[in-house]
Amino acid sequence: MLNTDRVNSNNENSAFSGTVEWKPIKSIWFLTHLLATILIAPVVLSISAFLVFIALTAITLCFGHSLGMHRLLIHRSYECPKWMEYLFVYLGVLVGMAGPIGMMIQHDLRDWAQRQSQCHDYLLHGSKILKDGWWQLNCDLVLNNPPEFNIEESVSLNKFYLFIEKTWMLQQLVLAIPLFLIGGISWLVWGVSVRIVVSVGGHWLIGYFAHNKGDKTWEVEGAAVQGHNIKVAGFLSMGEAWHNNHHAYPGSAMLGLYSDEPDPGWWVLNALHNLRIVKNIKLPKQLPVRSELVAVSDNIDNRVERVPEDCEVTKFIRKGS
Repeated sequence: MLNTDRVNSNNENSAFSGTVEWKPIKSIWFLTHLLATILIAPVVLSISAFLVFIALTAITLCFGHSLGMHRLLIHRSYECPKWMEYLFVYLGVLVGMAGPIGMMIQHDLRDWAQRQSQCHDYLLHGSKILKDGWWQLNCDLVLNNPPEFNIEESVSLNKFYLFIEKTWMLQQLVLAIPLFLIGGISWLVWGVSVRIVVSVGGHWLIGYFAHNKGDKTWEVEGAAVQGHNIKVAGFLSMGEAWHNNHHAYPGSAMLGLYSDEPDPGWWVLNALHNLRIVKNIKLPKQLPVRSELVAVSDNIDNRVERVPEDCEVTKFIRKGS
């Protein structure tokens, strides 16, 4: 088994032997917001409500999910002051997907399982799109022999993280109450329910395509599934849709590695670095060489090196910024 610092197992069936079970709380949470989006949101739509939706979605996805939950809490691809870490991770909770520890377990289980030679369809988005959508948004995978998780104590024993982990759904009230008081039902539905449906549903949809079709620059030999870059979603996903890059360099703070791969999350992070607020950013050339990583020569337009010379990463390193 290919184990990680956080996930390990000695059972060869751990990554694929299990059943998908409906989870009432998870399902009711998403379906309630989906019904509000379908039945109420169109009726109460206003220009101001739509602008609130756009602003809150951009802030929570960029600063919260991409920079807070994913690049910082899960991968520790950069360092920042503790107040900023808490703020970014809290914004990630407001996306409406899970609490911080739940997000780490979901991500690391999937990442670990996909590196094995066999992986359950739930973890590699291997079913038809409608079935996969139902599974991911309403169900959980219950493995027969689950691996062990070793979440670092700086997170697992952190009082702030433990609190928002237990109350992550209730944290929407921090937005819901002022939105309702200022803009009424219109701002409430568009600022909370529509935002959650678009963010959570969009996260699943990008994940589905990113593991099934799209461009590839690299392949990871022996992995049960390959990541793909979804060009059309690169900007809107704050860079998260450059998933082939992420499979190749999971520890990199930069996801869009080339100039034609927009990565808003990186733009923000680079700006914070230039302001000396964040430090020790990890980039592909600073990561250990992976012997299992192979360039797909037919798809890389002469960009053959592991971290090619025309890559934004080398420009960043040379500037020393």
